[in-house]
Amino acid sequence: MDAAQLQPRRKPEGPGGEPRMGRPPLSERRKAAARLEIAKAAVDLFTAKGVEGTSVGEIAEAVGISTRTLWRYFPSKEECVAPLLAFGAERLSRRLGDWAVGRPLIEALDDDLWLGDSDPSTLRVVLDLMRLTRTEPGLQSVWMRKTFDALPVVADAFAERAGKPVADMEARVQAGMLLSALHLALREYAWREPGEEGPELDEMLREAARIVIRGLPF
Repeated sequence: MDAAQLQPRRKPEGPGGEPRMGRPPLSERRKAAARLEIAKAAVDLFTAKGVEGTSVGEIAEAVGISTRTLWRYFPSKEECVAPLLAFGAERLSRRLGDWAVGRPLIEALDDDLWLGDSDPSTLRVVLDLMRLTRTEPGLQSVWMRKTFDALPVVADAFAERAGKPVADMEARVQAGMLLSALHLALREYAWREPGEEGPELDEMLREAARIVIRGLPF
């Protein structure tokens, strides 16, 4: 999912301007699936060869498309990883929106709000990408920018819970705190030294979220 899909919530419109309900059109889902496939292939190549040692042509070849087609999806090879950074925030905002408004958000820490039905293969690649950000500043830059791009979506979810028509500064700060906390937990888990023991990822995400949610009014 790209940055355009991480803008504040708007109902897609049909041909006559009426709200379009249901799942995104098939073409959009196919594009999203293609972007994610490219992202996974890019991370695997970056892990094996480094960003500098990997060409755009190699990424394209890994997913069976032309270099020209890949450029239609992404402006640079570093940007190829963007879908892996965007899907988590979109998924989080959707689940926050589905959580009953009258039910304290802290109770969600015992639910599957954070990892839940995450695809294991996708999660593995996300962790590989986070490890790469430790030594690849270009990927770290993309990660930080995508986290910032995701903020309006999560802020909308907080505004909705607070009964506000639009996300204000308070909702944006709350969203920023939660995204930063989850990012930090993911990074600390991924950056462990080989053989280093510690809590499992879901435990770390829950604890990071708990620290933030304790200070929220809902």
